[in-house]
Amino acid sequence: MVQSEEQYVLESIPEPENIEEVIFSLMVNPNLSTINYFNDFNDQSISPEAIGNSDTEESGLFEYDNCGAKMAMSTHAFHHHLENDPQKATEILISRAARKMLCFGASPSVISAFLYHINVADPNGYQIASGAKKGLENAAEKFGLKVSDRKIRFDHFSEHGPVPPTIIVSMMGQLMKDNQLITHSFKRKGNHIFVIGKLIEDINSSEYLEFYHGVSESPLPEFDIEDEIKIQKCIRELNAKHLIESASPVGKGGLFFTLLRAAIPNELGFDITTSAEIRIDSFLFGEAMGRLLVGVDPDKEDEFVDAMSDMNIPFFTLGHVTKGEIRVDDQSLGFIDKMTAGI
Repeated sequence: MVQSEEQYVLESIPEPENIEEVIFSLMVNPNLSTINYFNDFNDQSISPEAIGNSDTEESGLFEYDNCGAKMAMSTHAFHHHLENDPQKATEILISRAARKMLCFGASPSVISAFLYHINVADPNGYQIASGAKKGLENAAEKFGLKVSDRKIRFDHFSEHGPVPPTIIVSMMGQLMKDNQLITHSFKRKGNHIFVIGKLIEDINSSEYLEFYHGVSESPLPEFDIEDEIKIQKCIRELNAKHLIESASPVGKGGLFFTLLRAAIPNELGFDITTSAEIRIDSFLFGEAMGRLLVGVDPDKEDEFVDAMSDMNIPFFTLGHVTKGEIRVDDQSLGFIDKMTAGI
């Protein structure tokens, strides 16, 4: 039974007893289908090379001069709660875009925004546009971004029907020759895996809550723009000191699917331990903001820990990269090829 946002509370969602069942149920979710294409009903299995093979996920990286400088570009969309809290929804979207770009070593500098399926002549449409504009301006100021002259462009519809109002942002940045290009993929067996950011019990607006439990309306995920500023400063410093070998924001599908996206390209696995402080579904599938997943060479672990302590940023050891097996709390979920072949 689908609950409304007003009815939903975390305690009303039963904590799963079988994590493996949840994982394979979520794998048929179209929003997570880039993991394995289970919904691609064909007889030919999908090779790991065809999945997650983009070092920068949905971002593009282009050389634009003869000096080795590169331009980064990405596009992101969001519709959750745009009607209820357009300012916060817009700030979340821009934070996600900036965090992802910083994770592969580029510095975001310019942003433009587009509101789709909205009628600004309608009071509700005007409220959405006004809130989104405030969110855009606030996030741009916090993250040092230049905004296109028109602020937000509109796609005018008198009736948007079943399509919810959506905001789309395009972000551009630079990766100079001397910067380190970091990809989201795990590099080698034995590397240590850390999560940077707070440990938060939150499954709001997650793919897990909506797809697995059928709760289509819930509050926005946990978000603090001041924490985002600290996290983004942190990833810049770790990159400059060459202390991380992989980095990715915890995104769709939560921590588990972020791990999976990092493991697939090089056919590696991971062995992790969850926290006893929060529910296991929140730990693995929650999509709270302000978190990064990084891979660290064991030889640089002490330097990494010292840098994190100096910056006073919360972090915790999650586990390590394996040759291909996936383990959660000492339970084996099989090998990475199990996650990339049809069933």
